[in-house]
Parts: sequence; C-alpha cells; structure tokens
Amino acid sequence: MHAAMPLSALILAAGQSRRFGGGKLRALWNARPLILWALEAALAAPVTEVILVWGGDPLILPLLPPDPRLKTVHCQDHLQGMGASLAAGLKAIDPTSAGAYVFLGDMPRVPAELTSNMAKALEGQARAVAPEFDGQRGHPVLLSAALFPKLLTLTGDQGAGTVLKDLGDSLILVPAPDDGCLFDIDRPGDLNAAKLKP
Repeated sequence: MHAAMPLSALILAAGQSRRFGGGKLRALWNARPLILWALEAALAAPVTEVILVWGGDPLILPLLPPDPRLKTVHCQDHLQGMGASLAAGLKAIDPTSAGAYVFLGDMPRVPAELTSNMAKALEGQARAVAPEFDGQRGHPVLLSAALFPKLLTLTGDQGAGTVLKDLGDSLILVPAPDDGCLFDIDRPGDLNAAKLKP
C-alpha cells in the first residue's frame, strides 16, 4: 500500500451476543479469545490504525495486546445497534485516511491475503470493496472515505450493507480464497466448528 493512500480498520465489537448468551468475544476459539482473531486479521491488513469499538463488555479490553496502531472507542449508544457502533468508529478515524476496513469481532477466519487484494482494488474508481466466496458477499468490507458522511447517518441496526446495496458498479467484489470471509460465531456450538488444523 503506498503512503499516499493510508487506510484504517474498524473492529465492531459492541454487540450484545444475545444468541450466544453474552461474553461471546471472550469465549475461546482454537484456544484463544475470539476477539483476538479479528484483531490479528485487522493488524495484518495494510492499515495505519486499528480502532476497536466496544460496548457493554469492558472485560474484552484486558485481553487486547499492546500495539501502537490500536486504539479503543467506547460506543455509548451500543444498544441501538450496528449503525451506532459503525458511527462511533468512523468518528475516531484519522481524517487523512482514504478508507476503512470494517471487521466484525466474531469472525475469526478472515483469510490473511484477502485485505491486501482489497486495498489494491480500492485504488481505482471503487467506492467500496468486499470479498466474495461461492456467490456470497462477506467481510471485512473496505469503504472509501467518500462514503463516510453517508455511513454516519445510519441508525438502529443498519450496517454498511445498507449503503453498499446502492453502489452498483462502484462496489468491487474480490474473490476470497476460502469461506473464512463468511464464517462467524453466533452460538456456543459454533465454537467447535471449523477448527484450525494443527
């Protein structure tokens, strides 16, 4: 990624984990807290900063390793849904950033090579880039800074998908090497799914 186009990463980690029964991002998947897998993927992306947006579970904060690129933001309106979390993260982004990846805290298997390919796709006329596997759009998504004002108007549980569906050809889909861009943890039973190979 060339220096003229700095990128940021947001990790949305403010959900209530209702289907899981609470405390989801602290649960162990492959012997590590779930949130650390998402953080590792975000830090591996070509970004100058990673902003983790948390809500009702401050116990995830002591789990985070020190990293000069990482900062945390508390979304006071996290009960309102994903739109509020996204807005809280966007407001904390470096104003010189050309775009931001949006990672979800409960997705531990984002393919490592995916984010650099997405960054290259954004260098053209794209306003957003998303991975695709088996005909399904996945995460993370990479959003151009041109979309930030519109994203800040989202309310309730509206996520970036509300904006993406109106982009047409300005949304570039990048093939993902595996289904890690689709795999998330919703319920405790999912923790045993798709274990990493030893």
